[in-house]
Amino acid sequence: MSERRPDHLLVRDDPQRFGLRIVDDNLYMEDVDLRTIAAEVGTPVYVYGAAHIEQRYRGLVEALAARPTLICYAVKANSNQAVLRTLARLGAGADIVSGGELERALAAGIPGDKIVFSGVGKQPAEIDAALAAKVRSINLESAEELELVAERAAKLGVRAPVSLRINPDVDPDTHPYLATGLREAKFGIAMEQGLALALRAHEHPALELVGLACHIGSQIVDSAPFLDSLARMRELIDALAERGVKLRQLDLGGGLGIAYEGNDPVLEADRWGRALVDATADLDCELVLEPGRYLVGNAGVLLSRVVMRKQGETKKFVIVDAAMNDLLRPALYEAYHAIVPVELPAPDAALEPVDVVGPICECGDFLARERPIPWPARGELLAVLGAGAYGMAMASTYNTRPLASEVLVSGDRWAVVRPRRRVEELLGDERYPDWLS
Repeated sequence: MSERRPDHLLVRDDPQRFGLRIVDDNLYMEDVDLRTIAAEVGTPVYVYGAAHIEQRYRGLVEALAARPTLICYAVKANSNQAVLRTLARLGAGADIVSGGELERALAAGIPGDKIVFSGVGKQPAEIDAALAAKVRSINLESAEELELVAERAAKLGVRAPVSLRINPDVDPDTHPYLATGLREAKFGIAMEQGLALALRAHEHPALELVGLACHIGSQIVDSAPFLDSLARMRELIDALAERGVKLRQLDLGGGLGIAYEGNDPVLEADRWGRALVDATADLDCELVLEPGRYLVGNAGVLLSRVVMRKQGETKKFVIVDAAMNDLLRPALYEAYHAIVPVELPAPDAALEPVDVVGPICECGDFLARERPIPWPARGELLAVLGAGAYGMAMASTYNTRPLASEVLVSGDRWAVVRPRRRVEELLGDERYPDWLS
């Protein structure tokens, strides 16, 4: 493996990869100076670029244009209403995993017939809401869930459109927490049980079996795992066809990856799309895909200011005003996010190995460890890149820290699409019991 390139040089090499531009050595999101947003909104703040999202979505549509395909954006990656509305206007559907995400998708203008409902723990009220919204498919994860959905549909006097989420036991070669299609994962129905459950769904008067589904993991950057998964799914598709069961759709899930650092491979969307089109050419059903991170990951940055610097006994620390409650991925997955000054240093700037940490009272509160970066000044504005997916979506108010603001940029326009909450508002959500009043 080649030596890791310093973050500020990585951005200079290819700013567009992160949805950025460099103007007079300053970072811009589209036509907006990131310093302007930070000065007016404060930090920490998430900033998303609409153009990058649109370009990624259209690229997938074009790559798969030779066959009927619906792209259902994985709402869990970034559920901001402005992001969802941007994708809805492009024609995207939604992959949801909760009743809350259903409400978000519908509110953003995504119609029910473009929504697939995944997830292992659907509650009766969530199922009822999905049926009322006439979602495209409820993806069943177990025999018990099949019976629960059938029960709710019968009570409401409707037939529930369902797909079986099959666990194809394919290893996507990713982080263990991101591998969802292995035999030991909590997700999906074992391949050996698939045929019997599919026939049960097909024959049930309260259910309509519309398809099969799978999802093998995240950060996949080539077609091979998808093709392996498809090969396993074909066994079940063929077995059902032999019994007269015709499916309307095959949902191959999402998991398309992005490059977070210089050595990461990059997905070639055209090549990937051609491989899927060729492999499914003889399937007389619509293909459904559920990308999330691929569409929004490198469309977003987290802006944060340096609070202070600290020389420890064995290492140096850069303490910033963003923390693990704002961006959990480094602490949770030891994930790498490039961190660069918004006012880019010279290419030959001296580097210091530092830990970039936040103010949270946890040793695990870090954004980077032993990262070689130019030693920043107090108050300097830093950009944490690749923060558009699983950033704000996984944020919390731990240590009573209000959630960061969110901003959407489109060309030379920008707007706050989620204002920062005040501590008073956090306290206002809580109540004293009578005996403490």
